[in-house]
Amino acid sequence: MEISATRHAATEARKAQIASATIAVLARRGYAGTTFEAICEHAGLSSKRLISYHFSSKNELFAAVVRQVIDDAAAYMRPALDAASGARAQLEAFIRSNIAFIAGHPDHVRAVQQIAFNSVPVGGQEQDAAIGRLAELFADGQRTGTFRAFDGMLMGAVLRSSIDGMAGRLVDGLDPEHCADELVEIFDRATRAES
Repeated sequence: MEISATRHAATEARKAQIASATIAVLARRGYAGTTFEAICEHAGLSSKRLISYHFSSKNELFAAVVRQVIDDAAAYMRPALDAASGARAQLEAFIRSNIAFIAGHPDHVRAVQQIAFNSVPVGGQEQDAAIGRLAELFADGQRTGTFRAFDGMLMGAVLRSSIDGMAGRLVDGLDPEHCADELVEIFDRATRAES
């Protein structure tokens, strides 16, 4: 059992190494320049077979990259979300920490953009789950009277689209604090219950 757990951990570590290298190569060389050879070079791997052993296709590798970006964003955002108390504070923490992640991780943003711009399906179930989590946050706020009545899935999709729509501008130098301040104000006004 211990050998199997060690082997599994080594496999997961290798997959994460390959996904991280792919993020960097996509960000620097673009979609067309992201070859298995370039990934091997960046990751210090001896053979392309190490990639094809773990990923059956480039699309499978790119799906792993998107999952890695989502996981990295979630880990980055978790402390701010855990520290926030109440629905309004949670909403603000979500917006601010997500904007800060995007601004601080331009390679992640560029990698996902390269995948998305080249017609490779991006997000799918992960995107739906993220919107579902926002809808739960909104439902909690509606139950406590913090938020007005509205369609939580629709508001979640609008919030997710608003943040994603700022990604390129943040990578290009838009002030993340200003961006977060504006989005917090917009969504606070859009969601708050009338007093």
